[in-house]
Amino acid sequence: MQTIEKNDPKVLRAWCFYDWANSVYSLVITTAIFPIYYVALTKGDNGDLVQFFGLEISASVLYSYALTGAFLTIAFLSPLLTAIADYGGNKKNFMRFFCYMGSTACMGLFFFTEETFSISILLFMVAAIGFSGSIVFYNSYLPEIATEENFDKLSARGFSLGYIGSMILLILSLALVLYPGVLGIEDSGLPARISFLMTGLWWFGFAQYSFAYLPNNTSPKEKEGGYLLNGFKELGRVVGMLKGLPLLKRFLLAFFFYNMGVQTVMYVASLFGSKELNLPDTALITVLLIIQAVAIGGAYFFAWLSGRIGNTMALMWAVLVWVGITIGAYFVTTGNQYYALAFVVGGVMGGVQSLSRSTYSKLLPETTDHASFFSFYDICDKVGLALGTLSFGITEQIFGSMRNSILTLMVFFIIGLALLFSIRTRKLAPVQPTT
Repeated sequence: MQTIEKNDPKVLRAWCFYDWANSVYSLVITTAIFPIYYVALTKGDNGDLVQFFGLEISASVLYSYALTGAFLTIAFLSPLLTAIADYGGNKKNFMRFFCYMGSTACMGLFFFTEETFSISILLFMVAAIGFSGSIVFYNSYLPEIATEENFDKLSARGFSLGYIGSMILLILSLALVLYPGVLGIEDSGLPARISFLMTGLWWFGFAQYSFAYLPNNTSPKEKEGGYLLNGFKELGRVVGMLKGLPLLKRFLLAFFFYNMGVQTVMYVASLFGSKELNLPDTALITVLLIIQAVAIGGAYFFAWLSGRIGNTMALMWAVLVWVGITIGAYFVTTGNQYYALAFVVGGVMGGVQSLSRSTYSKLLPETTDHASFFSFYDICDKVGLALGTLSFGITEQIFGSMRNSILTLMVFFIIGLALLFSIRTRKLAPVQPTT
């Protein structure tokens, strides 16, 4: 068993640096370059119908199914895998496995063409599973490597590094896509596929710094029987502990609802700009860069605010701003209004993401099963995302407009806000200066 010295600067830097390494996936693959390439590749004489292992299906429907399948897979697997990791004290090996699986799948997307379409969709799913799986174990390190008064600042620092790193790679990718002739590239699809390769290499390469300094075996249990059986026992023990933690359960429920709104907004923002406002792809990517840049300051601002008014109040203010964003989005009609709204989104996106992670860490009991507890946090994230995008689509289908779907998201934020209001604990109060 490795002894962990909390607040070790090298370990804290290594932990934050994994955000720098992996966030390029969420921006380049999930949000920006890959969706644009996918739409361009699947446009044809038959509309957007594609062949997936012999099955004819709409490309947009297949895209949604692939993401939903990947998220639900990791949501169901992570509780058992984290329990096994907690039992064996080897969470870094699990984190490394998912990191390598996801980054290698991103590199494999370099070969994504019409001829490799079906296999490439599977790689796309594997990349999503790898990203989501590694994040569970990564997040669970926070309460083990830092003391409680540093959770907010450290979480904000990690997210900020992630925003900076992903912006750098997105700008490099855009340079390739917009100016391929500078490098003598004539194939119109090659620049995007090179960006997928760079994403995998970036993620894999920079993660090595994190793996070099993050602790190994943190708290292994006495070995009795097989890992799988003990994993189920460990999971049952954590579920039993969770039942006796009403504040933690209430926060998870609040997180489930307001994060459902946050994540859905991030996934449909570009689609809204394209479909409702007819903005070009370059304008949509500009909006993404605005959001990433502003989110850096937002993460630090809300970490500072939590130190003044407490985590619960800071999160309530952030969610209240999200309610205002949904109201504003309903009335947006011009590109300039859309840009202004993106600026506000960036300001609260970084804050609500970083502060949610640190707030959950503060509410955890004294335990060695951090990975298992964070698997429930991840389940709320992934299942919420699946249900959020589903409800967004159903509302649009019923009422015929994405603007009405935005009002559905407002309901999620209001429910999350009400649940946050019910949470009162000294653990989430402002940090008092020592004398």
